[in-house]
Amino acid sequence: MPVLSLLRQGSPLASGTQQVALLEREGTVPSFDCTLAGHGLNPLQAVGIEVLQVNVGRLCNQTCRHCHVDAGPDRREIMSRETLAECLTVIARTDIPVVDITGGAPELNPHFRWFVEEVRRLGRHVIDRCNLTVLLTPGQEDLPEFLAAQEVEIIASLPCYLEKNVDAQRGDGVFERSLTALRRLNALDYGRPASGRILNLVYNPLGPSLPPPQLQLEADYHRELASRYDIHFNRLYTITNMPISRFLEDLLTSGRYEAYLEKLVAAFNPAAAAGVMCRMTLSVDWQGRLFDCDFNQMLDLGLRPELPQYIGEFDAVRLAARRIVTGRHCYGCTAGAGSSCQGSVVPA
Repeated sequence: MPVLSLLRQGSPLASGTQQVALLEREGTVPSFDCTLAGHGLNPLQAVGIEVLQVNVGRLCNQTCRHCHVDAGPDRREIMSRETLAECLTVIARTDIPVVDITGGAPELNPHFRWFVEEVRRLGRHVIDRCNLTVLLTPGQEDLPEFLAAQEVEIIASLPCYLEKNVDAQRGDGVFERSLTALRRLNALDYGRPASGRILNLVYNPLGPSLPPPQLQLEADYHRELASRYDIHFNRLYTITNMPISRFLEDLLTSGRYEAYLEKLVAAFNPAAAAGVMCRMTLSVDWQGRLFDCDFNQMLDLGLRPELPQYIGEFDAVRLAARRIVTGRHCYGCTAGAGSSCQGSVVPA
């Protein structure tokens, strides 16, 4: 069956299982485990849980071309208060220091603010992965003030400092609305080095290429955003586009899938592989299922069967030393300087 037809089975995109079948089919690209073994890195194992990443749903006010979650305004997957309470139970009885809340637009989960308040009450650091424009949606007018009061770190997507590039990837008018949101955050001292209110930005390429060196691009962002718009932030994270979901569909439609995967394989960096985020992060989906990372979550690649599968079955000792489930999509996190939710894995 043609690969594009395989991807199109299902609505709106092929299931995670079908995408895995596409990624793992026979071809010229070696298996990821094979490449790890060639560098003495197989099996890949966790070394602890420093971050609990909670995906609270796929509802979003945007529909971005690169979105690996396939989020949008029509999605109805929302984490319930009961499942969020199970996450809080785990946080309370462990010493996991960071809770990373993602989506969709996580702020659109009706229990988002309650969850943030409870996590902060437990003394943990909270990250909100924000698309910026959600701060301007009806009913969210006071969201920036809430985040500031709770001392939440904001990691916001801004794939370029040029309007045409951002709107091409994220939709017409997104750039201007993002600037408005950034100005509101700056007015609350987000992004000001001495304030302690952290505002980090995320860059990802517009097409099938690797990100440029992170520190160099960060300097460009600081210069251009300050000089053009008087906007300030703390750090810039560069993230590689993963060959899954909408970006996979775009690669297949444009006939660039094989070339992109081969580019990732050719750029494999064993130092990046040794430092991948899944070794220190555990991911929870909107139903409470556990995954090694957010990308595995979107591909329905659950933890190994002998491990706990749901947040309610949490076992800190077993999960902190678990063997990680991998696939060819993992080349995206290990190419060049590497890619993680905190940007490059190794200096570039």
